[in-house]
Amino acid sequence: MILKKLSLLNYKNIKEATLTLSPKFNCFIGSNGVGKTNVLDSIYFLSFCHSAYSSQDSLVIRHDEPFLVLEGEYEDFSIYCGMKRGQKKHFKRDKKEYKRLSEHIGLIPIVMVAPGDTLLIGGASEERRRFMDLVISQLDRSYIASLNRYNKALQQRNALLKNEDEQFDWDVIAILEEQMAADGEYLYQQRNQFVSRLLPLFQQFYSTISGEHERVELQYLSHCQRGPLLDVIRNGRAKDRIMGYSLHGVHRDDLEILIDGHPMRVEGSQGQQKTFVIALKLAQFDFLKESNAHTMPILLLDDIFDKLDAARVEKIVQLVSGDGFGQIFITDTNRDHLDQILQMSNADYRLFLVNDGEISSKS
Repeated sequence: MILKKLSLLNYKNIKEATLTLSPKFNCFIGSNGVGKTNVLDSIYFLSFCHSAYSSQDSLVIRHDEPFLVLEGEYEDFSIYCGMKRGQKKHFKRDKKEYKRLSEHIGLIPIVMVAPGDTLLIGGASEERRRFMDLVISQLDRSYIASLNRYNKALQQRNALLKNEDEQFDWDVIAILEEQMAADGEYLYQQRNQFVSRLLPLFQQFYSTISGEHERVELQYLSHCQRGPLLDVIRNGRAKDRIMGYSLHGVHRDDLEILIDGHPMRVEGSQGQQKTFVIALKLAQFDFLKESNAHTMPILLLDDIFDKLDAARVEKIVQLVSGDGFGQIFITDTNRDHLDQILQMSNADYRLFLVNDGEISSKS
């Protein structure tokens, strides 16, 4: 997948920009807070129909502006996104609007590495489930549909559990539990297969970057591992009724992250945690590439070198400079790391200077 041209109008702090891009390296240089990340986020938005950072679409529209427009010209098609403040967004592929945004997910595979990814280690289990769901959804539309049905049934069951009416309708609860179990079993199977395939890729990348100094593991934890999910959910009814929400199901799944047999969030240094995140995302890249032989994902690297020692930086530079990656967008506050990558790769590149939302080409 190659993004040839990117146009932004009123996206966050970027008033207007049209960028002609390299098929290999696109480097954005500037101080912190000037808009480098916003460029990468706009590319993410064109892929997933939402920002990587803002849960509310209205927050990505530039202050005091009534609308935004994003346009991406790719090798084989063009994507348009337009949104007015307070109204729904419109996505078009080759000028034809999508009826459902879910139809677009997976068309443009993206892997993004950003500073906030350390939440995968120290954050709640929701962060790790979101990671699994995001990757699998790019390859399996049935997964998105099952996830939506499961979450809808879960919300309805929780609403009923909160109901303090003595005339409690367990028949309706039973129907919702059957829906949760049917879709939950499918979600578990897909997540389990994903983790099994991802683990060796992840361990290899981590070993390469760390110089084989540490051993890391991922262990998938799910209530489905206790037996048929319908039985597990129903066995918890009494406690669920007391608590007022569902304590069992794949909405409680988690990934246990270990370094040398101990929890990474407790034992891992900042450099080790950053290495973990980068290795995991590069493994995600290989997973998507292997799963979809016709499409090379776009790689977005946002300020990835902070808190890493020189040896680990060099290993990462060697990895992304190789032939195993396609188009790459990368940000940094200075040219040192970027020049190192460009010299090692000897590939086509473009440099952009970003300053207070203004983007200019730089030689």
